Amino acid sequence: MTQADSSHKQPLPGRMPKSSGSSRSQNGVHRMFDRIAPTYALLNHILSFGLDFSWRRKLAGTIEKDRPIEVLDLATGTGDLLISMLRSRANISKAVGLDISENMLGVCRKKIERCGLAERVTLVQGDAARTGLGEGGFDAVTMAFGIRNIPDPAEALSEIYRLLRQGGAALILEFSLPANRIIRSLYLVYLRYVVPFVGYLVSRDKAAYRYLNTTIEAFYRNQDLPALMRKAGLSNVTTERLTFGTVSLYSASKHESQNNR
Repeated sequence: MTQADSSHKQPLPGRMPKSSGSSRSQNGVHRMFDRIAPTYALLNHILSFGLDFSWRRKLAGTIEKDRPIEVLDLATGTGDLLISMLRSRANISKAVGLDISENMLGVCRKKIERCGLAERVTLVQGDAARTGLGEGGFDAVTMAFGIRNIPDPAEALSEIYRLLRQGGAALILEFSLPANRIIRSLYLVYLRYVVPFVGYLVSRDKAAYRYLNTTIEAFYRNQDLPALMRKAGLSNVTTERLTFGTVSLYSASKHESQNNR
């Protein structure tokens, strides 16, 4: 494998390295996730009624299992997807988790150590759209509930394309809106009123969970993610709706025979 950078060689360093793009951090989002890091995973489980475990297992189950592979998880947060993938796929020899929030990575590091997975993981603080990691270094690049937080999703998808080896897989989980009008109406009530209220009760941060519902609605209505994936050069793009369409799993590949975009 072409090494992504020197930080990819050392598992869970005491001081998390920063990617070269981290100076371009989205300051407001960065600070928000730093604030809610201690309660972030708990609220994910509460607000999804525990379904977030099955969503991550669904993504992890799509990763190839017949040969040793190396995986990059962008916007890794507190590491739930990273841990799910490592538990599901023993053939993942190396995994890198990258996130813009150092506090999120601090929680992630502790969870990975408790799970006994530290030898297979490197954590990097940085920007998912400009990681600074080496080209063509990963067999799979994943992201769960993070792409809507990136100012320019197209830039992040181009970065995913750059980071993938030929034949590698891009796997993205993101919130979406149900097609059924009745279910969508009920879901929007939940997003607009229940999520901010419960989020505030647990995290004491009203703005963070108001941000959650507004970004879900805005991203779904303004971005055509499959089209953006194709434009970035990815092929074999598919969309799988989960839980009545409230979440979608987007899959694509960097095709073996594709020489340019």
